[in-house]
Amino acid sequence: MIYLLAAIGALTIAVLLWRAFGPERVGVSSGRAPIAPDDDPEFLRKLGEQQRRPDDES
Repeated sequence: MIYLLAAIGALTIAVLLWRAFGPERVGVSSGRAPIAPDDDPEFLRKLGEQQRRPDDES
């Protein structure tokens, strides 16, 4: 009986560790959350360059 409980406990711990640190599940977003334009340094840099550039299209 003790071996059965130990096996169930080990299996439970293995499943919990797999869910916590295993490969990502389908449908779960991976990576960073989307960045708002005013928080994105690349967007702000491009915007500043566009404002400094003279209007050649007019």
